[in-house]
Amino acid sequence: MSNAILTEAATSRFVRILEGDLDLRLHYNDCGSGSETVVMLHGSGPGASGWANFNRNVEPLVAAGYRVILMDCPGWSKSDPIVCTGSRSELNARALKGLMDALGLGKVHLIGNSMGGHSAVAFALANPQRVGKLVLMGGGTGGVSAFVPMPTEGIKLIGALYRQPTIENLKRMMNVFVYDTSALTEELFQARLDNMLTRRDHLENFVKSSEANPKQFPDVGHRLGEIAAPALVIWGRDDRFVPLDVGLRLVAGLQNAELHVFSRCGHWAQWEHAEKFNRMVVDFLTH
Repeated sequence: MSNAILTEAATSRFVRILEGDLDLRLHYNDCGSGSETVVMLHGSGPGASGWANFNRNVEPLVAAGYRVILMDCPGWSKSDPIVCTGSRSELNARALKGLMDALGLGKVHLIGNSMGGHSAVAFALANPQRVGKLVLMGGGTGGVSAFVPMPTEGIKLIGALYRQPTIENLKRMMNVFVYDTSALTEELFQARLDNMLTRRDHLENFVKSSEANPKQFPDVGHRLGEIAAPALVIWGRDDRFVPLDVGLRLVAGLQNAELHVFSRCGHWAQWEHAEKFNRMVVDFLTH
């Protein structure tokens, strides 16, 4: 697939999934082709989507010969709305299984950012035989930080933005989301706000979900030892949403994990340090 075709619109797809109690229409982007598939799982921020989170990372994986799937989780972007009263991680894991079954995918590599990291771990715990390798950034297990007051500064700002989706609250969140704010343009802010406001049902349902169950991402640290899949854990030293010691807990708990820490990096390593991130991930997946 040429670079000219690697756009959100050209790769946009929908599928109906039936998985357990889930009957949902999911949106995903389908890029490239190859004998191995990489599924990328986005974070939980208002207006998030697979393409918004990972558009700087798709082309290098496609060029390396992978099929790349970007799943929009239930309750985000163009996927169906939902109120989650249980574990959001397990909900997304069930949705991913439904997507894989619908597409005829037996085993995939998973790349998860923040909520996507939690969801990737939940999927690996429930479906170990269907996971190749894991790449986890800024998420993967719940629980408190040993060093940073919880909820963190960033998580508080996400909550405020969901409750009051204004450009001012969006800027407050984004300004602690990344380390270097110089790339945060007015155009980027407005595009993100417009994306959020087109699906007010998603915003309202996230608030309802949090009220029904404040612990949407339960701590699975005690089960990490069950995961044998090789894992690359990537973190920003300056992450103000999920502190670095959570990444250390992942490396300590997983059977086969390695850690890379970017300095001058916030919660979005795949975007802030895209070039090096892409080289590391391709090397990890291919060797």
